[in-house]
Amino acid sequence: MKEAELKLIAELIKNSRRSDRELAKATGLSQPTVSRLRTKLEKEGYIKEYTAIPDFEKLGYELMGITFLKLRKTLEPEQIEEARQIAKEKLEKSRFGIIMLERGLGLKYDGVVVALCEDYANYLEHVNALKQFPYFEISAIESFLINLKDTVHYRPLTFKALAEHLLIKNENKK
Repeated sequence: MKEAELKLIAELIKNSRRSDRELAKATGLSQPTVSRLRTKLEKEGYIKEYTAIPDFEKLGYELMGITFLKLRKTLEPEQIEEARQIAKEKLEKSRFGIIMLERGLGLKYDGVVVALCEDYANYLEHVNALKQFPYFEISAIESFLINLKDTVHYRPLTFKALAEHLLIKNENKK
């Protein structure tokens, strides 16, 4: 990836609401170059979406749960696609703020779910719903809960740090 493209992505990660004129000033590129690069990065899939990260506590969530799942058996490829479709349908109707559901490896678990919960009772409902999910057949489940009302935050969820890291990483390659 070219340096100009990386700078533009980093600036968009920091604040995607800025105009191309503002982005041009921040990156040192011309406005037409920023417009052209933004379109190119969108078409090539480097930019998937534009979004905001709200204050989850102000939206009524008290906890963020990072839940690890161990499955009894590995799903067959055709089961994975069916499970994916069921998950999509269930999540659209869910009263839980599931913001990520992914397979993976680590800590002897097969998957992770990141969810926002209104309170501890809502979190327990969320865990019970996961246990009832078709295809999961969970053999172990553990969670790490983050109290969103805590007054001490070491590094809250934001992508600004990632944007700065991308630029530092690129500088170190030179």
